[in-house]
Amino acid sequence: MTCPDTIKPGIKPFSHLQHPREVIRQFTPNWFAATMGTGVLALALAQLPVANPVLHVIAEGLWLFNIFLFLLFTLLYAARWALFFDEARRIFGHSTVSMFFGTIPMGLATIINGFLVFGLPRWGDGVIALAETLWWLDVAMSLACGVLIPYLMFTRQEHSIDQMTAVWLLPVVAAEVAAASGGLLAPHLVDAHSQLVMLVTSYVLWAFSLPVAFSILTILLRRMALHNLPHESMAASSWLALGPIGTGALGMLLLGADAPAIFAANGLSGVGEIAAGLGLVAGITLWGFGLWWMLMALLITGRYLRAGIPFNLGWWGFTFPLGVYSLATLKLASTLDLMFFNVFGCVLVALLAVMWLIVGKRTVLGAWRGELFVSPCIAGLKK
Repeated sequence: MTCPDTIKPGIKPFSHLQHPREVIRQFTPNWFAATMGTGVLALALAQLPVANPVLHVIAEGLWLFNIFLFLLFTLLYAARWALFFDEARRIFGHSTVSMFFGTIPMGLATIINGFLVFGLPRWGDGVIALAETLWWLDVAMSLACGVLIPYLMFTRQEHSIDQMTAVWLLPVVAAEVAAASGGLLAPHLVDAHSQLVMLVTSYVLWAFSLPVAFSILTILLRRMALHNLPHESMAASSWLALGPIGTGALGMLLLGADAPAIFAANGLSGVGEIAAGLGLVAGITLWGFGLWWMLMALLITGRYLRAGIPFNLGWWGFTFPLGVYSLATLKLASTLDLMFFNVFGCVLVALLAVMWLIVGKRTVLGAWRGELFVSPCIAGLKK
């Protein structure tokens, strides 16, 4: 009698895979969406307007766990390229999976921000140099994703309007997330010139991303009006549109808050005051636009739920957009000192936490059974 045959399929790890090495062979960048959702929840919990030590410990624990996840996923994906290079490179021709390259720098950005929120109080100013180095790496990856993936869309991949979803946003929005991260990091740099360089770079990244993202949103609205909603397997993509709007608002608020001191330190005080005002107005305006998308996403999700939604890694798309919109809401609350934004921000973070628990549980179960290790790029190839 052999032990493996006595283990129930639901208990045995990777029971849906022919061999454990399929974990590596089938690993895709989609998994990094989990680091985005986990990281943004940690940051959102830390920004709640309540002085609760337990919440802070939970938030810091999530951030540390997120670092572990990011390193693990990086190792697994690097192993796939090393061991299955010919199969791994097929991702560049896939019209959906290739978009998830953008989740890698966006997941890293949440870790960088965590160094400032959690690492700085715990380990001191020494983490600033590490955060700065990681930020420039994040910028390079974001710029590469924002240009090269659309280039592949135009030259190697096949797309159609009736099959288009909001995942088109993922490679483009990465630069916008890096911009918001730069707005958080810039004031912590010692040298005034370095602060200015990071601030200006962040504004460039914001402009590099937001207009293109809004162009995609325009196409998305046309697609949904003419061809109705995407397949239920892409249900979570309805929330992705909230991502660039929420991140755009947060980025403008953070950069606007930095601008007066940084520009003044470099002899441009007048520019700083203008940038601060523009940042606040742009943040409020984008927040209002995001409210429309969030309400629409809630209605669309309700429709999908009535019909039934199959679980996949795309469900992490419910988390990060809601998280950045929550952060923008809480930033407006601290800037304007309005109770409405405080209360609404807390409600959004609570909703985010519930969604993270639901998606996290389903992800752990799916990973244990091996159901989620599926690479559409190599579907049909011999194993």
